[in-house]
Amino acid sequence: MNAFRAKPLKFPWPPLLYGAAVLIALALGHLFPIPVAHEHSWILSLVGYGLVVLAITIDLWAVKTLLDRHTAVLPNRCATCLVTCGPFRFTRNPIYFSYTLAMTGLGLATINPWFFITAIAAVGLTTLFAIRKEERHLLSRFGFEFERYCRHTSRWI
Repeated sequence: MNAFRAKPLKFPWPPLLYGAAVLIALALGHLFPIPVAHEHSWILSLVGYGLVVLAITIDLWAVKTLLDRHTAVLPNRCATCLVTCGPFRFTRNPIYFSYTLAMTGLGLATINPWFFITAIAAVGLTTLFAIRKEERHLLSRFGFEFERYCRHTSRWI
C-alpha cells in the first residue's frame, strides 16, 4: 500500500495518551502531593474550569469543522480533504491543543501540579507518536497545499 492510501496511525493513540496522563496525574497527586500555596484557590478553580470549558468548546468546534468537510475525525483514518478553516486556521492540531488546555485547566482547578507535568509528557509523546505520522500522511495526500498550510499555521499555537 502506498503512502497516499496508508492510514496515518494504526490506533488512535492521542486520546489514550491524554487519558493516561490524566489518570497518572490524579494518582501521583494522591500518592505524592506537591505542596502548593493556595490562598486564593477559588480564583484558580474558576480559571481552571474556565480553561476546561474553553478546551471543550475548541474540541467540539474542531470536530464539527471536520465533520462539515466530510473528512476523518479519528487519527487512525485517512483524510479525504485538507481542512484549514475553523480552529485549524490557528493551529494544525486544535483537538490535541484542547486536550492540553483541558489538562492545564484541571491542574489549576484541582491545584495539582502533576497535571502540568503529565501534560508536557503527553504533548511530547503525541508529537512523537502521532503528529509526525499524521503530518507525513497529510503531506503524501496533499503535497504542496499541506506544505503551504504548515508555513502559515503552527503545529500547536
